[in-house]
Amino acid sequence: MEFNNHNIVEGYKYTDIIYELRPCLNIDGTPVKGLFNAWIMLNNPKQYNSYTTKAVKEIIMAFGEASNDRSVVAVIFTGVEDKAFCTGGNTKEYAEYYSGQPQEYSQYMRLFNDMVSAILKCEKPVISRVNGMRIGGGQEIGMACDFTVASDLARFGQAGPKHGSAAIGGATDFLHLYVGVERAMASLTLCEPWTAHQALNIGLITDIAPALKVDGKFIPNPLVNIEKYADEYGRVIFGAMKTGEELAKGKELMAKGEVDLSKLDELINKFVAKLLHTFPNCLHKTLTEVRKKKLEHWDMNKESSREWLALNMMTEAKAGFRAFNFGPKNDREVDFVKLRQLLAEGHEWNDELHRKISPQFKSLPIPSEGGANVEAQNK
Repeated sequence: MEFNNHNIVEGYKYTDIIYELRPCLNIDGTPVKGLFNAWIMLNNPKQYNSYTTKAVKEIIMAFGEASNDRSVVAVIFTGVEDKAFCTGGNTKEYAEYYSGQPQEYSQYMRLFNDMVSAILKCEKPVISRVNGMRIGGGQEIGMACDFTVASDLARFGQAGPKHGSAAIGGATDFLHLYVGVERAMASLTLCEPWTAHQALNIGLITDIAPALKVDGKFIPNPLVNIEKYADEYGRVIFGAMKTGEELAKGKELMAKGEVDLSKLDELINKFVAKLLHTFPNCLHKTLTEVRKKKLEHWDMNKESSREWLALNMMTEAKAGFRAFNFGPKNDREVDFVKLRQLLAEGHEWNDELHRKISPQFKSLPIPSEGGANVEAQNK
């Protein structure tokens, strides 16, 4: 039968992401004739798979294409290479174009909202394949997915209040549904990341696979305490990062090994094979019913959040993103204490305040009209 094409753009050629159909494997590991998994891959490894404006547009179209394709069993959403699934929005683009431009950022955030909604309305189960860091906006689009299967080297968390934003692109809507209100509150405000082992233990993700090979054998993440232990306060912790001498030894072991994601892909293929052996419409109905819990919060808040984020590009986001983009590698955050002191004194948000708190201005006398272009020239 010849089907109508319901994609928004027919025959689109992706450039900023990769879209592939890969054979769907059965439980015995053999390819199933005529059935596939759609792999949607962020393709910006030099910037830790952060998404540009164009990539956001392509992700929307890719999820629509996968959703419409009758041969697709599941969608695997991931990033290329092994350093990051996604670290969120492209900080360079934010700092050099969107900061100080609230109307432009408002239009960008409309696209971002459509990207999250495209994941949530996909008619196929969506698996976040976490091959490395899932931070900031990367955490948000990851939580919009139905399942998460991760490398045990991965890390999960938010960065908003540390870089001039709030995690209202989905994290404040979704995270508490996974880990509870207080854990969510701590993650969203303190921006301290969880290891993959912690994320599994607290219910954020579905499963993990070893990814480090040393002397030809897979070993658990050597930087993480994979056994429960009591910290200095007597709290029992599972999966936290090692410290001190143990951490140093773990880093030495990491340096001897190589990252191999074959076990991760093997785990994902086995997971999809289980989904394969379900009624597709019953599966989709189950997904949509569970997704309602996310959509209840997302649809209620996304537009007001977009408007707030746009206006915030005139103040804290402008300072935070430019500090991260233009500041020295070892000093990419504003002086938070100085900022609070200035605001307590009644200092208005202007270029003078930016210069007083931002690391990129410490050794450079930059005129008050500043702006991203002047900062870039002086960098």
